[in-house]
Amino acid sequence: MNRELKRVSIVVLLMFLALLGSTTVIQVFQADSLSADARNTRTLYDSYAVERGAILVAGEPIAQSMPVDDDYKFQRTYSNGPLYAPVTGFIPLNGAPTGLEHAMNAELSGTSNAQFFEKVNGLITGKNPKGASVEVTIDPVAQQAAWDALGNLTGSVVVTEPKTGRILAMVSKPSYDTNLLTVHDNQQVADTYQSLLNDDSDPLINRGINALNPPGSVFKLVVVTAALESGKFTPESAFPNPGTFQLPGSSAVVINSGGGTCGGGDTVTIATALRLSCNIPMAELGLQLGDKAIRDTAEKFGFNSDYTVPLDVSQSVYPTDLDDAQTALSAFGQTDVRATNLQMAMVSGTIANGGMAMAPNLVEKVIAPDLSPLQVFEPKTMKRVMSAETAATITQMMVNGVQDGAASNARIDGVKVAGKTGTAENAEDEPYTLWFTGFAPAEDPKYAITVLVEDGGGLGQTGYGNLVAAPIAKQVLEAVLNK
Repeated sequence: MNRELKRVSIVVLLMFLALLGSTTVIQVFQADSLSADARNTRTLYDSYAVERGAILVAGEPIAQSMPVDDDYKFQRTYSNGPLYAPVTGFIPLNGAPTGLEHAMNAELSGTSNAQFFEKVNGLITGKNPKGASVEVTIDPVAQQAAWDALGNLTGSVVVTEPKTGRILAMVSKPSYDTNLLTVHDNQQVADTYQSLLNDDSDPLINRGINALNPPGSVFKLVVVTAALESGKFTPESAFPNPGTFQLPGSSAVVINSGGGTCGGGDTVTIATALRLSCNIPMAELGLQLGDKAIRDTAEKFGFNSDYTVPLDVSQSVYPTDLDDAQTALSAFGQTDVRATNLQMAMVSGTIANGGMAMAPNLVEKVIAPDLSPLQVFEPKTMKRVMSAETAATITQMMVNGVQDGAASNARIDGVKVAGKTGTAENAEDEPYTLWFTGFAPAEDPKYAITVLVEDGGGLGQTGYGNLVAAPIAKQVLEAVLNK
């Protein structure tokens, strides 16, 4: 009998330990991830029982919860919803939040671990629960200037602070009114959401961080970095300068933009190829470097990696196992190379920061209801991508491209602007993707900017980066430099 009791006791003890272990894992180690899980509707419903914290830009709310006389007690409202939609996202009834409403849901709803004691204090004192506010890094002047400059074009503008990685502007167009998705009418929200899903222009996509496009000639900055860092090339390294170039092992032919050679002469330097944005010498350079050297450098910049800001950023891609023809095409951002706007902003921002890549970030701090800081986000260094000497050399090459090259429409009187344009091909007969990436002032960079314009800027295959994207960058840089 004692033996049977002993066996039962051991089984009960093991079951108790298993229950204790699983409960500990769930409540301690998985609490945050479960709370943030979009499928956790209980957390979503609970969030309506509290006054959700505000999302702030320069101390002013761009998202806040207003009291209403219905079962939900509060309704989320957004000031200038279309302007800030890529930043805030929205929190609908019976659905998953998006944007910062999702990424910072625990803090905004008051359920994060950092707010545990405040929750306990509320239970004791009877105070109504309230979420923390989230201050973002967005500069309202930069955000509005980017919105105005992009106009009715499809694309995005991202402005960053090179020394810190802070995201100062993130505009995506076409946009949508987040307020229409937070009304307390399930059918109305469902109808609005479905109409946005059915819209061929994809307004729900944040083109700053989630749209992948061929980078075209702005990717030449990555290739030139790989060349200079290899120690085998200098800006004056020269290559043959034909008017056409047949890809190895292929009948396909590469031409320079506008046709003809890259400037005059039988040879052309890397410096001239970058200034005039010529494809043939870059293809020749890419073949000499090889796809591994290019890929290694691209990955230092952030390609082929997942990261958050804390919004999830789509992974930019430099492909593997390229043959010689594909490697040549990749050297000017074609074949299967794909990048987000933010990724190319990281490339120019790293060059502007003397070769040191900073982690991009959209959140400045989290503020408790009593206005005390719960969390402050400090700048984080990712890695050194290139030497300071290489960064200075490429900066000067980019300055030359704006002063007397393929990025001339970004010139600003009295300011040295470093820049690179891109005109990327898509499928046959499809409009080009147009780019500009750069920074200013070149000698002491305060702002880095990347402009992405999809659908050829309405010009099909006749538009190009310097015609469409560069003037947008100029307008935004003038606004922030003169504020």
